[in-house]
Amino acid sequence: MEPKKSLFHLSSIDLIPNLSIRIPTVGEILEDESNYYNLVSFLTATPFQYMVQLDDLGLDYSAVSEYELFRLFFPLYAQSDLSILFGDLDTSDFQVYPSKFDQTEVIYSPKNDIEINECVYQDLADLIRRINLFEKINAKPGNDSARNYLLEKERKKQKRNKARPYEPYLEKLVIALVNTSEFPYNYETCMDLSIYKLNQSFRQIQKKLAFDHTMIGVYAGTIDTSKLTDKSSLSWIS
Repeated sequence: MEPKKSLFHLSSIDLIPNLSIRIPTVGEILEDESNYYNLVSFLTATPFQYMVQLDDLGLDYSAVSEYELFRLFFPLYAQSDLSILFGDLDTSDFQVYPSKFDQTEVIYSPKNDIEINECVYQDLADLIRRINLFEKINAKPGNDSARNYLLEKERKKQKRNKARPYEPYLEKLVIALVNTSEFPYNYETCMDLSIYKLNQSFRQIQKKLAFDHTMIGVYAGTIDTSKLTDKSSLSWIS
């Protein structure tokens, strides 16, 4: 995979032979938004974000790697319908196996002869972050006391939120963008946009609005451009 290849004209990206990732449209995701964001959140998660689940398995989240987290839970996700990302690939037989190359543990599909090693997984996770504008969470506790405090805090938070229904993110974003003058699509036409294109449009509109507000301040004399530490606000192009 070429990590910096433009994604604007693509509907899928090849990672390795027989394994590609789809870039779904807005309309496809809205058919089951919670399932999509649950999947992409898992595929890009760090152990810090799964601290409670790892602790329930008797594992120290601060000592688990991202790839180990993926190996633990992906075989469970693989039993579900993952076509929103993996197309017509049958993922049901992905399990942990020794690698054919170096005997390290990897995720492997005998049926498709697909091996997802740590390098492939990192490419996959980075690609999904890029498509969805996700930031990588690299937080680490400073010591055992901090680790235990954060764990209990997160456990209480998850317990409080357990009964709360899923709050749609993409639906709210579409509504906001369609009712913004800078967005040239309506409810119907934006359904065919890839989620990557919608996210990039959202980022560009944010940039343009910030630029407009900066320029208003410059013309009004309330902003001195020579004192701006972030000169990127002087351009409306991302």
